[in-house]
Amino acid sequence: MELAIYGGAPVRTDSLGYGHQSITEDDIQVVVDQLRSDYLTCGPTVQRFERDLIKVSGAKYGTAVANGTAALHVACLAAGISEGDEVIVSAITFAASANCVLYCGGTPVFADIDPDTWNIDPAKVREKITEKTRAIVAVDFGGVPVDLSALRAICDEFSLTLIEDASHSLGAQYRGAPVGSLADLTTFSFHPVKTITTGEGGAVMSNDEKLAQRAVLFAKHGITRDETLMERDPDGGWYYEQLELGYNYRMSDIQAALGISQLSRLPEFAARRREIVRQYDEAFSRVPEVKFQHDSNPEETVRHLYCLEFDTDALGVSRKFIFDALQAEGIGVNVHYLPVYRLPYYEHLGYLQDACPNANRFYEHAITLPLHFSMTEEDTLDVINAVNKIICWCKEAKAQ
Repeated sequence: MELAIYGGAPVRTDSLGYGHQSITEDDIQVVVDQLRSDYLTCGPTVQRFERDLIKVSGAKYGTAVANGTAALHVACLAAGISEGDEVIVSAITFAASANCVLYCGGTPVFADIDPDTWNIDPAKVREKITEKTRAIVAVDFGGVPVDLSALRAICDEFSLTLIEDASHSLGAQYRGAPVGSLADLTTFSFHPVKTITTGEGGAVMSNDEKLAQRAVLFAKHGITRDETLMERDPDGGWYYEQLELGYNYRMSDIQAALGISQLSRLPEFAARRREIVRQYDEAFSRVPEVKFQHDSNPEETVRHLYCLEFDTDALGVSRKFIFDALQAEGIGVNVHYLPVYRLPYYEHLGYLQDACPNANRFYEHAITLPLHFSMTEEDTLDVINAVNKIICWCKEAKAQ
C-alpha cells in the first residue's frame, strides 16, 4: 500500500490532533453564569476551585494561578530558590520546568532519564547533587508519576525540597496516594491539551502550611491581609501588607468556573484516556520496531501523552520521515520534548549538548501520538493503522 506522503490514499482525510479540549454545554453555561455574576476576578469561585483541587489531589493546601509556568515559578519562590542555588531538573520536559529556576536566579542542573519510564532517573539525580543543590523539579512525563519514593529518600537525606511538576498527571496516583499529596510542592497545568482545562491556568499544592502560605504570597503581589502574617497591627479592615516581591499570578473567577465544571468530569476523562492507552499498548506490543513508555501501574495513571520510540535503524528511515509520513496520513503527531539543554538559549548559557545520552536518544527517536478524551474508537484505530502502515512500508522497502 502506497504511503500518503508519496501520493497514496491517506488513512484519514482530516487531521486528528495529538491533544484537544472537551467542552460541553454545561461547561459553557457555568462560564456564562460567571460572566453574569458580580465577580469576574478576585471572587469566591477561585476558592471553590481550590477546594475541589485539594479534594482531588489529597493536599492540605492549594492556590490556583494563571498558568502552569506561573505555578512552577511560585513553587520555586516558595522553596526559597535564589542566586547561587542549584536545582536538579529532568532533561525531557517543557522549558518552563527549568526556566522557573532561572527566574529565581538559580541554576538548573539536568539529570538524565530512565530509558524505560522516560522519567528522571533517581540514580542520575544522586550523581548531580552538590553543596549548592537546594531542590529537585521532577516531571511526571506523559502522566506517569516519577519514582517519588526514591526521590523523597534523596531529598530527606540531603535536606532538599521536592517539587513535583505534575502538569501531565492530574488525577493519577502513586502507590495508592493521589498525585499532589506526596511532594513538598506539586504543580498542575490546565492548558487545553491537558486532562482538564481552564483555558490557561495552573495550581500549586502542598501539605506544608508555611510553603503554602509563601505560595499564596508570591502569587498575589507578595501582599497579604492575613493578620497572622503581618508585621504590624492593622489600622483597620482595609489594611494590608506587602511582605515579599510577588507577582500578579491570579486565576480569574471565569477560569475557575470552567475548572470546577471540568474537574467534575475528571473520572470520565481519566477512564477514556486509560482505555485509549490500553488499546495502544496492546497493538504496539506486537510491533518490535517501536517502544512505548513503561508504566508499572497503568490502572492508577491518567496519561497526558502517548509517545512511541521508533527503532529507526531497523526501519531504515529517519524519525523525520516517520513524523512527516504520519502527518500525511492525517495523524497530527508531535514531539515531546527537545531536551531543554539543547535549546539555543540554554546552549548559549554553556550547557553541553550531550549531557544526558538517554534523553538525547529518546528525543531523536520519539513521536507523540494523539491522546485525548474526544477521540472515538475509529480515531484510535486510525492511529494504530497509520503507524502499522508506515512500519510495514519501511520494512518492505528495506528488504528490497
